[in-house]
Amino acid sequence: MTRTDPTDGLTGELADGLAADLAGLTADAPPGLLDRIAARRVHVPGPLPDLHVAFTDHGVAFLRAGLDAEAFAAAFRERFARPLLPADRPPAGLVPALRTGRPGGVPLDLRGLTEFEAAVLRAAAAIPRGQTRPYAWVAREAGRPRAVRAVGSALGRNPVPLLIPCHRVTRSDGSAGQYVFGADAKLRLLRGEDVDVDAVADLARHGTRLVGSDTTGIVCYPTCGDARRITPAHRRGFAGLAAARAAGYRPCAHCRPA
Repeated sequence: MTRTDPTDGLTGELADGLAADLAGLTADAPPGLLDRIAARRVHVPGPLPDLHVAFTDHGVAFLRAGLDAEAFAAAFRERFARPLLPADRPPAGLVPALRTGRPGGVPLDLRGLTEFEAAVLRAAAAIPRGQTRPYAWVAREAGRPRAVRAVGSALGRNPVPLLIPCHRVTRSDGSAGQYVFGADAKLRLLRGEDVDVDAVADLARHGTRLVGSDTTGIVCYPTCGDARRITPAHRRGFAGLAAARAAGYRPCAHCRPA
């Protein structure tokens, strides 16, 4: 026998009313029932102001900065068509993850993404703290090397920025580019991770997208941990991987330049 979900098709005011009724019960609703029709919301401290998070029993589903509670709830409902109820506390580990920029242990609820969107977000999540990668790198890691524009669109729809760090994805010329919370917020986040955004921007202005060490013969993205250890006397810049290979350099095994 097929089991019917009693909340199927509930949206808008009807779902909001049912969620409110369930929340007002004198006895607890059956385990898991409320989470099947509603998500929880909480205001949390973080690297950006006015940070609100929505989460379900599966994990964090939505995160936005710069909104009050009402505007956040409206943005959530517009995208997910589910009501929001206030939570007493954030999910375990969320606040430390936002503080450190290392969110690997926080469960995420990313149901509803396309396979491509999920692949793009997995690639972005693999970028280490304090480093950046261009859109082309993300496209390659997602298995669609020619879909660079589509990668930008998928990252623009990232439901959980900061937890999936799309602020670490930059333009192919090395410049920071746009961000869901604005370009200034992106630079602020990168500086908070000790990325020398001014040095990277200067390299971009001079057409340098990769840097190599003439002692190791390895070429990296400028923010790669290995690139940061190259002393100025042994650093050489390249416009791209083809030019580096032509000069006898091989790509870094850690940052894997595209």
